[in-house]
Amino acid sequence: MTAHTVEYIRYLIPEQQSAQFLAACTRAAVQLAAAPQCVDYELARSEEDFEHYVLRITWTSTEDHVEGFRESELFTDYVADIGPFDRFIEETRHYKPTTVRGTGASLPTLYSWAGGAEAFTRLTEVFYDKVLKDEVLAPVFAGLAAEHASHVASWLGEVFGGPPSYSETQGGHGHMVARHLGKGITEIQRRRWVNLLQDAADEAELPTDAEFRSAFVAYAEWGTRLAVYFSGPDVVPPAEQPIPRWTWGPPPPHRGE
Repeated sequence: MTAHTVEYIRYLIPEQQSAQFLAACTRAAVQLAAAPQCVDYELARSEEDFEHYVLRITWTSTEDHVEGFRESELFTDYVADIGPFDRFIEETRHYKPTTVRGTGASLPTLYSWAGGAEAFTRLTEVFYDKVLKDEVLAPVFAGLAAEHASHVASWLGEVFGGPPSYSETQGGHGHMVARHLGKGITEIQRRRWVNLLQDAADEAELPTDAEFRSAFVAYAEWGTRLAVYFSGPDVVPPAEQPIPRWTWGPPPPHRGE
């Protein structure tokens, strides 16, 4: 897993050409949406000075942008649409995300919605009690250290938007990945882990609303599949990376009334 690259392109568009510029960006966005190297994109306009625009494009990597997208047929069409406005570019740069990130108080984190540290402590205590009694998972966790549950509670808390206690005391994502190297985790064990975690969430009385649980299970699926991969043979561990941060997912296209 590698960190994405964020490209910022700052434009100064004369007011009389703003409509043409917006139309060109709308057409060019079709090429971005079709590009496998593009994660997402957004065009923003200054509230203080309408002539200033910022186009933000998240790429899978700088190399994928420069050597992939720019060498593709999509780029040819993209330039045909937006290229005439290149003379109005003030700056274009690639940026890598840092560990300084988070969300504001307008939207509660999954961590606070769940009930904070106490909720995740309850969760891991119930979960590992189940694990050690489970015939499928007990062999994997034989000789479990007494502090393991609390470490996992810190990890999950940080993943879901809580304080960086795991990063500060244990390490980043690479540290967690390293704990799975050579374990040879099977798909049956992975599925049992996810199922028991959901059972533990019920017993620990974590929120049951669909939005929280869908995000909760999404991380469990993502994290356990990564664990299976890194527990396999001949795997090169990733470089040290910040702990991933999970947040609310987009709503489904249709909701029941």
